[in-house]
Amino acid sequence: MSDKMINDEAMDLLFRTARTHNGWEDRKVSRPLMQAVYDLMKWGSTSANCSPARFVLVASDEGKARLKPLLAPGNVNKTMAAPCCVIVAHDIEFYEKLPQLFPHTDARSWFVGNEKLIADTAFRNGTLQGAYFMLAARGLGLDCGPMSGFDNAGVDKEFLAGTTWKSNFLCNIGYGTDENLFPRSPRLAFEEACRVV
Repeated sequence: MSDKMINDEAMDLLFRTARTHNGWEDRKVSRPLMQAVYDLMKWGSTSANCSPARFVLVASDEGKARLKPLLAPGNVNKTMAAPCCVIVAHDIEFYEKLPQLFPHTDARSWFVGNEKLIADTAFRNGTLQGAYFMLAARGLGLDCGPMSGFDNAGVDKEFLAGTTWKSNFLCNIGYGTDENLFPRSPRLAFEEACRVV
């Protein structure tokens, strides 16, 4: 084992005892804490440092009212109760930032005009960054409730109009309770999910 390995308490916080929360304390997530989550997650790796993820943090009553009709029925109550619902999105014009983010070469030219490469790269790396966001949030003492079950096109129209951002998934963040917390579900064993070749 590496001497750089984090301890078991940190492993539990990030993975083993971390849960998808549905119930929330009536306690706001401060803007400085939101920024701290972003400032931690942004160091996660992406291909060519493309960093396509974009985040809309819906924390106001007005914002939640706009989001509510776009949620699947099973996601309404928990999202309205959460202090903040993060729209995890990706920018399909992420490559315009590559001269800033990856100045070693003309990486922008790899993408211009290649719609499939743009879409695949934005979605894959934006999803990775969404996971980094959750790990950063947990590491900073927040709980997470990631979910699908919403109208992507509606969210894009309501929250992302006028941008080149596209929604991927939602993640409630805050201080979770045990309310509506499902029993821990099983996971696949190494032998079921992995091959060593």
